[in-house]
Amino acid sequence: MQEIFITEIEHIKIGNAEDEKNATGCTVILADHGSPTGVDIRGGGPASRETALLNPTAANDGIHAILLSGGSAFGLDAAGGVMEFLEEKDIGFPVGITKVPIVSTSCLFDLTVANHKVRPDKAMGYKACEDAWNRSKHSPKEAILGLEGNHGAGTGATVGKFLGEKGMMKSGLGTFAVQLGDLKVGAIVAVNALGDVFDYKTNKKLAGLCNPETGEFLDSETAFYESYQNPKNLFTGNTTIGAIITNASFTKTEMTKIAQMAQNGYARSIRPIHTTADGDSIYAMSTGKINADLNLVGTLSSTVMAEAVKRAVLTATPAYGLKTASQMQKK
Repeated sequence: MQEIFITEIEHIKIGNAEDEKNATGCTVILADHGSPTGVDIRGGGPASRETALLNPTAANDGIHAILLSGGSAFGLDAAGGVMEFLEEKDIGFPVGITKVPIVSTSCLFDLTVANHKVRPDKAMGYKACEDAWNRSKHSPKEAILGLEGNHGAGTGATVGKFLGEKGMMKSGLGTFAVQLGDLKVGAIVAVNALGDVFDYKTNKKLAGLCNPETGEFLDSETAFYESYQNPKNLFTGNTTIGAIITNASFTKTEMTKIAQMAQNGYARSIRPIHTTADGDSIYAMSTGKINADLNLVGTLSSTVMAEAVKRAVLTATPAYGLKTASQMQKK
């Protein structure tokens, strides 16, 4: 098994658009054709669009884009720009007079980082598609440049928010992918968690809750337990959103199971996770025709997601007065 760029997976295009000054952005994954996709939502406060179509009992058998966006529920507007772009490219579900692109969307909460009045909108969604289209013209190594860290949906992402803004750190967008024979499995994720992020291999804390006075790490779970006599209003201001992409051939129902297994990647890397104050969601998209075992791909999905979560914090750069994992590693 070897590490590859997620941009090496066939039949997808990935792009970003962001407003760095106002700390928000969006990331789009475009499918060349309707791709079977499942979703698993375990956080208690998701902001989403067209996820009901991914239910195994729904009629839809393939979608044309996944959009990961900032802006909380306001950011759902960015999906309109993705639809406009794809319609212009004649991509979507045929309805006679046109084609209707199916764009599944999830948003994270980044409104308190800079300017809450600026959110991803239709224009930004369209711009992310243009970026994806342009990146696809380059080599996978070139297409990955500038994709991670403080870009796209990771622009305003933060972690370690149990004590609010005063103790949090900057996070971002991460990717990771592997190839096993002809099989390719990759993950892309914007980490905006209430909890702390750990290296799942060593259990070393990488980013999360800090002491507002000393800047040293605190433990979110310990702080959570110590507050049991004074319950906190955690507020649904978090959410980690991501996607698994594979060139294996699976149905929507099978991809739903893979999305469920990929949630183990969150659980291995983020603590606490899947709270009512998070909207943690994972999509899983099948883009190819490679025959593969469902359980093998699901297990790989958990691992590549855990690695992508790690990269999301390690590739983030200091911004908005917030420190990053890379700075903490130098201490």
